[in-house]
Amino acid sequence: MTRRTRRDHSPALKAKVAVAAIKGEQTFVELAHDFDVHSSQIMQWRHQLLEGAAGALNRETRESW
Repeated sequence: MTRRTRRDHSPALKAKVAVAAIKGEQTFVELAHDFDVHSSQIMQWRHQLLEGAAGALNRETRESW
């Protein structure tokens, strides 16, 4: 059995996959197959995107007060 070398995914790819996961038009397994990444990685990217968006909106709200 051969091991896959560690890959460094671009921020653009991570965002694209995370947005697709948020849309919910495909399952994590389908997305994992389409983008050749593990489904748990997609879940992590989705979580990071949602956390980042919440933080950005929180900052925006505080700045407008």
